Amino acid sequence: MKFEDIIYEKYNGRAKITINRPEKLNAFTNHTLKEMIEAMMDAWTDKSVGVVVLTGAGDRAFCTGGDQSIRSKDGYAIEETGEGFQGLSKLPLANNHALLLQTIRTMPKPVIAMVNGFAIGGGHVLHVVCDLTVASANAKFGQAGPRVGSFDAGYGSAYLARVVGEKKAREIWYLCEKYTAQDALTMGLVNRVVEQDKLAEEVERICDNLVAKSPTALAALKASFNADTESMWGIHTVAGIALNLYYNTDEAMEGRNAFIEKRPPDFNKFRG
Repeated sequence: MKFEDIIYEKYNGRAKITINRPEKLNAFTNHTLKEMIEAMMDAWTDKSVGVVVLTGAGDRAFCTGGDQSIRSKDGYAIEETGEGFQGLSKLPLANNHALLLQTIRTMPKPVIAMVNGFAIGGGHVLHVVCDLTVASANAKFGQAGPRVGSFDAGYGSAYLARVVGEKKAREIWYLCEKYTAQDALTMGLVNRVVEQDKLAEEVERICDNLVAKSPTALAALKASFNADTESMWGIHTVAGIALNLYYNTDEAMEGRNAFIEKRPPDFNKFRG
């Protein structure tokens, strides 16, 4: 399988998906998401794969969400004209992001987020829905939606509240502050924090541990853990529709334009 925006590897019972856009801090486009879904589906159906690792290229970022430089009132630009994998290239970015999240959740195999830098915005949501998160000591976590004219009113907020609690989840979204890896560990947002030069080694050790376990037992456990929050898929789908409509407003574009122009956004005129 050939990809442009990701690196996909399979070895020793594991599949590794690396977002390969370090010059953009591994921000994703529709094309990136399409390739990630393809790789996830391949890992899902490959019986030799027992665990999936998701990470970002370089040592600065895991993923910083949607690439704001290609966002317009119509949402995020679609870079290709072909049908792509199951027509994914024709879906809005929010829909593809939602489909990737649901694939991670429903895949009957553990998915580990290997966070090697910034996990912000849509990239933060990606790591939240993974089964486990292992972070380097230099990792930074946070949300940016209300600051850049965006939001995730599905898994990124509702499920986040299950992970860190209502008060902390509201703080993360409302204030759009950044949190250190140690902060994330303290609030239960990540499972482990290791020095950056030990990150790959620690993830490989966890993978070895997982592939030594019964795949059926792990699949059943994952389904059981997900059962209590399955209704969030409906919430996330409705939120995705709302987000696509919101992107077509001047309010949303003020957030996007302020980010691109490196200035504070002025939302005062929309408050009335």
